[in-house]
Amino acid sequence: MGYSMFAVFRTYLTRLTALTALYVIALPAEAQVTAFKQAVAEGAAQNPSVASFYQARDYEGIWTDESEVHRARRAALLEAIGMTAAHGLPARRYDADGLLAAMRSADTPRELGFLEARLSLTFARLAQNMRTGALKPKQVVNGIKREIPYRSAKLNLEVFTRASPRAFFRALPPQTNEYARLMKAKMRLEQALAEGGWGPTVPARAMKPGQQGRAVVALRDRLIAMGYLDRGVSRRYDSRLEGAVLRFQQDHGLKADGVAGGDTIREINTPLRERLQSVMVAMERERWLNRDRGKRHVLVNLTDFSARIVDDDRVTFRTKAVVGMDVPDRESPEFSDVMEHMVINPTWNVPRSIAVNEYLPQMQANPGAASHLRLYTASGRQVSRASVNFNAYTRNTFPFNLKQPPSPRNALGLVKFMFPNRHNIYLHDTPAKHLFQRDRRAYSHGCIRLEQPFEFAYTLLARQMENPKPFFHRILDTGRETQVDLEKQVPVHIIYRTAFTTPRGQLQYRDDIYGRDGRIWQALSRAGVSLRGVQG
Repeated sequence: MGYSMFAVFRTYLTRLTALTALYVIALPAEAQVTAFKQAVAEGAAQNPSVASFYQARDYEGIWTDESEVHRARRAALLEAIGMTAAHGLPARRYDADGLLAAMRSADTPRELGFLEARLSLTFARLAQNMRTGALKPKQVVNGIKREIPYRSAKLNLEVFTRASPRAFFRALPPQTNEYARLMKAKMRLEQALAEGGWGPTVPARAMKPGQQGRAVVALRDRLIAMGYLDRGVSRRYDSRLEGAVLRFQQDHGLKADGVAGGDTIREINTPLRERLQSVMVAMERERWLNRDRGKRHVLVNLTDFSARIVDDDRVTFRTKAVVGMDVPDRESPEFSDVMEHMVINPTWNVPRSIAVNEYLPQMQANPGAASHLRLYTASGRQVSRASVNFNAYTRNTFPFNLKQPPSPRNALGLVKFMFPNRHNIYLHDTPAKHLFQRDRRAYSHGCIRLEQPFEFAYTLLARQMENPKPFFHRILDTGRETQVDLEKQVPVHIIYRTAFTTPRGQLQYRDDIYGRDGRIWQALSRAGVSLRGVQG
């Protein structure tokens, strides 16, 4: 910050002691207190929650006297502001230099009162940003439906005044292993950026083992800089280079064959700055999810096209997933909820939007279209298609519900996993198994389709019975729709991470399939977040 913090404090405290003595002589004590408290009230009025905190304590200060307690609080606040850039937060938002200048220049009880309020307002902003992010996600991306666990400024101030100041600030950011690993990865990338980046890009559209030449050298050098290959001088695409390409592909969600095809070259040539941005966005997203996720929980990463069951921070089951299409009304939303039950042999209740926008036009053109679907009135009575003139209705007036009865060809497959939510999103089986063979799997209307739904069910049920597989198949073989409750409900977190880590700290990157992280980075940049590094 360009100042010696403790020198500033010494100067400030000397001035404060002298001022206190002066005003004891010059002004009645009651007038001094009144001027200080009035200024605190005026300054704190900018934030109703901060104002409420001071009102409850009769506007007594917590920052600005000469006591050791107040000194420690000021030191901890300025120290925390000094760490904001390391957390990928907008340091200018907290104006450390302005606070220090105000500390040096406060000459009257009224000025001290305004300083007191300013310190608490800065604290409130910083505490919220460190704990739950610098942005309000719903204002940036409509598809983020997550409920952020905000804590009021009043509560933060109350906890702070009872805690060790430094310990309070250390506990604010997410305490997850993922956040710690992302923070370390950010530091490594910043160092690489400052040292010149990853070098020239690879001047080729594709390469394969056995080739040699200038492009192979560029490929080798870039993979060395990224840490995938030990130093060497070979100009040939040999087995060592092939192994490095394969490891790179695994870390980037690509087909892992050791051949540097077009997608692999594109990812290898992605600038270091963009990778650093992805990590910083992931840290912001981790702050939005700063809550107890559950000792056992389900984690769906939309960009990774995967669903996992996590037990005590360890992945115990993983399966490929199909997610929503890259179309505004079909993108899968991000949110957290709680899985309550599964339905074996489910009926598909066709969502209203799909019924009137997709199936109604088909049935108007041909009443026999979509014959796998049945029509029902709002009261639940089945209606024969022969009695319906589909052309008599519009999207707004169509009175029927469409349902598909249980069957292996049901759009939901043979099992669905329910965490009732207002978005009508859940996890389910699918008859369209061929989609799981594709690398990019964004094909659904928003729900999450699982490649191994039966095994997913067995893993969930294993916590409440010894032999889940035969139990599951006894119900499946009846062909009847059956709800099976989970004795212990499981939190479900649908997330979107273009950068994440393995337990060993290895960075993984995925495509920004909906463009959400790009918008978040733009918003962070506007807020004052910048990349630390001078080259690259």
